[in-house]
Amino acid sequence: MLKFTLCVIGIYTCFLTWGVIQERVSTTPYGNDETPKKFKFFIVLNLIQSLVAATVAAIYLKACGRSLNLKETPRSLYVKYVQVAIFNCSGSPFGYASLKHIDYPTMILGKSCKLVPVMFMNVLVYRRKFPLHKYACVVLVTLGVSMFMLYQPSKKASSGPVSSSMWGLFLLGTNLCIDGLTNATQDEIFSKFNHLVSGQHMMFYMNAIGSMLSASYLLLHPYNDELQQALAFFQQHPAVIRDVLLFGFCGAVGQCFIFYTLQHYGSLRLVTVTVTRKLFTMLLSVFWFNHALNMGQWSGVALVFLAIGIEAYIGKQQKAKAKKMAETSPTVAKKTPTTIEQKKLA
Repeated sequence: MLKFTLCVIGIYTCFLTWGVIQERVSTTPYGNDETPKKFKFFIVLNLIQSLVAATVAAIYLKACGRSLNLKETPRSLYVKYVQVAIFNCSGSPFGYASLKHIDYPTMILGKSCKLVPVMFMNVLVYRRKFPLHKYACVVLVTLGVSMFMLYQPSKKASSGPVSSSMWGLFLLGTNLCIDGLTNATQDEIFSKFNHLVSGQHMMFYMNAIGSMLSASYLLLHPYNDELQQALAFFQQHPAVIRDVLLFGFCGAVGQCFIFYTLQHYGSLRLVTVTVTRKLFTMLLSVFWFNHALNMGQWSGVALVFLAIGIEAYIGKQQKAKAKKMAETSPTVAKKTPTTIEQKKLA
């Protein structure tokens, strides 16, 4: 429980910092000219993030005295790594594209339902089965976070509300399905190749292959000059290099916690942490700055904590049961030889 708590704190801390730096990189104008420019080269940004994350994972494995298992890794595992990398690279463009057709609150509300596609893809693609309480907890967390977001007082935009469209919702749904497939495939890798794969191995190979895919797109696409424009931007505004590298480093450290959680606790527990991050961040803001929540938001919070309570209670019961069985099994083992000896003497 202590390790999981440390993982949660690490994920929250790293990705809150990562989000602040991401906002600074994407929204802060650079330069002292009369027309300062913003950094808008997001494929290059993702490439740098992947390169830094792969480097951090390799250093982590080296520091722990473990190798990358290049020779021991079977071809089937490499195929799975490539699948995960492709899913990871292809999912985010659908999310960005959906924002052109739906408003940001709709996207956040959709993201709060991410637990559903993760479980759905695990069941549909890999035929994984979960205990009944897991399904109940997924429903409660999804409803709770959705209610919290839905009842959040919205700020009135000066330009008027952005209408949602079926195409935007389709793009968002595609993004969620690909994310769910990514997490389900990662679960399958850890389940099938648990003797070869650690969280850091997954982190290294996913980011290394993702870097190759992004670099290939930037270098080989005949009608895309984003890489050249980004390099020119770095040369004209060197201050952005520090922000981009810091962005990559915070994301990489956060991924260390994410992949450890994924390996030891599974994608459902991980996605529960990431989905509820915004809720707990806003709760901290409520108590810190004395903000008020309405009844709908408090109801959502209650559902989330109910789900967490159910998960903790059943987990504790299962651990107690396993401990009891472990304590009784040596007793049975000791009795067996004695009985055999008695029969021999008879």
